[in-house]
Amino acid sequence: MAKKKSFPLRIDPELYVILEKWAQDEFRSVNSHIEYLLRESAKKHGRTKKDEEKE
Repeated sequence: MAKKKSFPLRIDPELYVILEKWAQDEFRSVNSHIEYLLRESAKKHGRTKKDEEKE
């Protein structure tokens, strides 16, 4: 597996609570759930390498 890039993320505490509950519902850590949500959004908007190859 490729090494992951780490960086600090400032997030509203109320949003973090929402993400924490959502992640628990999906059996993920908050970190992996944020990554999942970002990846899905990138796919939806045609920003992934796979989507770029189709063009």
